[in-house]
Amino acid sequence: MADKEMLLGLSLSEAYGLHPGAWRVAAREAYTDVDVFVQAAERAEQGGMDFLFVPDRVFLHEDLMYGPPFFTMDPLMVLSAVAYTTDRIGLVTSASTSFHEPYTIARQFRALDVMSHGRAGWNAIPSYEPEAFANHGMPVPPREKKYERLHEAIQITQALWGSWRREAGQPDKTSGRFADMHHIRPINLQGNQVGSRGPLQIPPSEQGQPVIFMPFAGGASLDAAARYADGVVAMPRTPDEGRQQVELMRSLVEQAGRAADDVKVFPFMQFSLGVTERDAIEHRMVLDRAAGIDDLVLQLAAVLGITIDDVDTPLSDAQIAALTPHPRSPRATRIIELATQGLTPREILAWGVISRGGFDSANPGMIGSPEQAADMIEEWMHAGAGDGLTVVLSDVQHDLPLFVEHVVPILRQRGLRPEGYLGSTLRDHLGLKEQLGLAPRISSQDNA
Repeated sequence: MADKEMLLGLSLSEAYGLHPGAWRVAAREAYTDVDVFVQAAERAEQGGMDFLFVPDRVFLHEDLMYGPPFFTMDPLMVLSAVAYTTDRIGLVTSASTSFHEPYTIARQFRALDVMSHGRAGWNAIPSYEPEAFANHGMPVPPREKKYERLHEAIQITQALWGSWRREAGQPDKTSGRFADMHHIRPINLQGNQVGSRGPLQIPPSEQGQPVIFMPFAGGASLDAAARYADGVVAMPRTPDEGRQQVELMRSLVEQAGRAADDVKVFPFMQFSLGVTERDAIEHRMVLDRAAGIDDLVLQLAAVLGITIDDVDTPLSDAQIAALTPHPRSPRATRIIELATQGLTPREILAWGVISRGGFDSANPGMIGSPEQAADMIEEWMHAGAGDGLTVVLSDVQHDLPLFVEHVVPILRQRGLRPEGYLGSTLRDHLGLKEQLGLAPRISSQDNA
């Protein structure tokens, strides 16, 4: 990545942000207001970002007493609204192969692809959560069955996308022929778990068919990604770990009979921004006050081995002398460094040194100025830790304008990003060839 431009996506599970206090400081209610989501997508497109990545979860995980669901109401519905207000940015969301039939996946994502003029992407995932299976009235299947269905579903979905060929032509009012049915044919595929007759009743988009994303995970998931994915989202914690994941992915892709560059890898990276580093910390404290920090103070005290009675007063010399950092805390050194600089416990927590758990704990990230954010991104790209990254924001309504208006221009000045879009489809953005139907190397090996 050191000598070429990087790719850039924005993770937007909902329009508040990752920090649990973001919804309380938002100017507008964002969970059910699709306009807020649409405006965030438009802002990301103004910054030339390549795609929106909208994850999904099909069960209620959060305690709604303290905040909204982490995932949007229905990502395909929301992205359909986004498709009509944007022109270039890619639209990627998840659909589980565990619950959806291939025909449904093929139809819905092809419809989004046509509506957006070739900007749709499918994050193809199997589910594992018992709550999700319970919502669909199903038992959790054995792992081997789950991945058998994943392979069948992807292959049949792609075959359905190829069931209406470009050779079917365009509607011709003069001759009265709408389409040539010789090029719209059933697929008649049946696996052990799913199947479809076809054909699909929607023609190809400008990019042929949607781009397939998959997560970087272990074992069977990685093997599937190597065979089918065009983009892979990953969660390395360090640039070195990211580079190792990229190298492993490249190796598996080549073993699957593909060129190493056929798959683009996107690590997640979280940002809390301010015009200056101090501004970023001040805003984090606003978010922390909104969310409450009592539980974090207790964790901080446990890491330091002291009692904290006042969160707005720096630690005393006696407290600093008594520090006994927890031996299993990877962040203890950084916390002690901040404490010895005279910061209050509230300010120390604003640096994000105590994780609130969940997705937040899995992301590398930084709290600081746009220049500092660009420095971190450049470090990761020069380390070969990805073909780009998927940006996660602590407070979308606060951080996204700063990222678009300040971080992106710095990346462009450094030669890491183009000045504008170089094409109109998601495949154009990712540098991928058109594909229509199941890849020949797959269909010649083992159809579903």
